[in-house]
Order: sequence, then structure tokens, then C-alpha cells
Amino acid sequence: MSRIAKNPVVIPTGVDINVDGSNITVKGSKGQLTQVLHASVNCEIVDNALQVVWDQADRKASAQAGTARANINNMVTGVSVGFEKKLTLIGVGYRAQVKGKALSLSLGLSHPVEYPMPVGITIEAPSQTEIIVKGSDKQQVGQVSAEIRAYRPPEPYKGKGIRYADEHVVRKEAKKK
Repeated sequence: MSRIAKNPVVIPTGVDINVDGSNITVKGSKGQLTQVLHASVNCEIVDNALQVVWDQADRKASAQAGTARANINNMVTGVSVGFEKKLTLIGVGYRAQVKGKALSLSLGLSHPVEYPMPVGITIEAPSQTEIIVKGSDKQQVGQVSAEIRAYRPPEPYKGKGIRYADEHVVRKEAKKK
């Protein structure tokens, strides 16, 4: 029995949810998101809250109901508040700057890395060593952040590279002669 799916998703003011069969569309001030639900899961709106309904006897339906409720809650949060991830560049000469619709990274390579901004994502560089990825889709914000981090992940000896702001890198001790 899914404990997550039992909780209703509260619909804040300014957010409009449209349920059409297995399609859910959420509109808000930050944009519009659409998701297709699993066949064993349904939704109904009751008293300014969205409740997920499923067959209680089926274990797979119960798991899908929890996933559907979490995804819908993330959609509601995304279109009303939005999501953001902060990245930090650590290393001598490592820089980031936004040039038009692309993020330019100097990461100690022989060439600068140009990362084009996907649709629905905004990337800011408040300083040369900070990157902020913002958007309404939680999955897309995380994916873009992971792709940027993959250009130069933090290495374990000096900690140089691109890391999340809240990430802790375990450092290794250097070889001794």
C-alpha cells in the first residue's frame, strides 16, 4: 500500500490542472507541463486538491500510484515556484559565462566548451565560478546540471572540477615515495 499516493496534491492559487483520461496538464506562472499517467492509475480533483486513485489489491498499481503522485507534485511545484540547481567550478583558470543562448566553459581543455541551453531552461552565471540552472521541469533541470558536470567531474586528489554546490567530494591522499 503506497503511503505517498494517499496524500493529496494541494493545488495552489494560480495553478490550473486539466485531467483528460491518462493525460495531465499543469499550467502556472512558470510554464506548462504535460505527463501521461500509467494505465492502472487515475486522478480526480476534489476540494482544490488532486487525489490519485488506483486498484489497492495490485502491488504494481500501488507503486505506479506513488510515482504518479510524486511526478504530479513536482509538476505543480515546478510551474508555481520552479526548480534550480547550483554548480561550482573549482580549479585554477576554470571559468563560466553565458553568451547568448549558450554557456561557455573554460575547463583547462585546449578549447572552450560551448553548451547550448535547451528550451525551458535558463542558465545564469552570477560569477565566473558559479552556474545556476533554473527551470520548471525537475527532471530536465537535473539532467542539464548532470550534463554540465560531466564535462569535468571533480577529481579525488585536488577536488578540481565542476561540482554541485552541496556536494561533498571525498579526497584521497597522494602517493608517498
